[in-house]
Amino acid sequence: MRAVTIREPGGPDVLGWDEVPDPECGPGEVIVDVVATAVNRADLLQRQGLYPPPPGASEIPGLECSGIISEVGPGVTDWSVGDEVCALLSGGGYAERVAVPAGQLLQVPAGVDLVMAAALPEVFCTVWSNIVMTAGLGAGDVLLVHGGASGIGTAAIQVGRARGARVAVTAGSAAKLERCAELGAEILVDYHSEDFVEVVRSATGGHGADVVLDIMGGSYLARNLEVLAMDGHITIIGTMGGRDAQLNIGAVMGKRARITGSLLRRRTLAGKAAVVAEVCEHVWPLIESGTVKPVVDRVLPMSEAAEAHRVVEAGEHVGKVLLTT
Repeated sequence: MRAVTIREPGGPDVLGWDEVPDPECGPGEVIVDVVATAVNRADLLQRQGLYPPPPGASEIPGLECSGIISEVGPGVTDWSVGDEVCALLSGGGYAERVAVPAGQLLQVPAGVDLVMAAALPEVFCTVWSNIVMTAGLGAGDVLLVHGGASGIGTAAIQVGRARGARVAVTAGSAAKLERCAELGAEILVDYHSEDFVEVVRSATGGHGADVVLDIMGGSYLARNLEVLAMDGHITIIGTMGGRDAQLNIGAVMGKRARITGSLLRRRTLAGKAAVVAEVCEHVWPLIESGTVKPVVDRVLPMSEAAEAHRVVEAGEHVGKVLLTT
């Protein structure tokens, strides 16, 4: 088969479209003939040599895909050859075929095109596991999403609104904030010219944010704590602003704050299967009803993965960038 390879750590040009061995179908796994995959920031970090795959995972990038099952391994009883699926992966999505543990497969939601389905698994599993399973977001809460126009951000806005929360977002342009508003964001902050702490606290009568979904890490930690409501929860899923920060423990104690971090890729098979099951139960009906939808910026051939990485790296997109075989 052909797959996108990382010939050496570096910029987008180190990505190749090469022949590699076909994946083997182990016990409890299926082989999916990939129709599409999606670009995530973790893929950019892996390409740069900064985020290696976990032990045993494919060296090929790609944390999600959609496609058709072509082989079923021993012990798999709930899936059959010919089923159209999308999948959460630990790697291997930038390829014509990929081996997937059966617990990480999801049916393509009714009404969603098979290509568009590649935009669903990683973002909705990340969002649901963090803002709902971990942070307990509920009706009447205020959710602050940093990077609201990203794939994660566009998913979080929609899930937050579906949960009955007020959603605040940060983004870097008026056009991106407008797209966020179209998806249901109510409090809009241009991080180039506005202080999100001031804007969110003003818009909520001083209450602040009950849940903060943060992709920045170190550079935002102090201000995230400042904007946090009493008994609030900061959940950190990225380190675009660095890995190190000073933390005012007194402020954490005074607000009874909770701060958690999460890497979906490094969860156990059972942990990923539990997230997938919850997403199938709670998010898929929202997608099938039209309440929540995949947001796709553009679709490129997988052989043009380098260009897709440039787009994501430059922040030129809203929602997901997909690659098709």
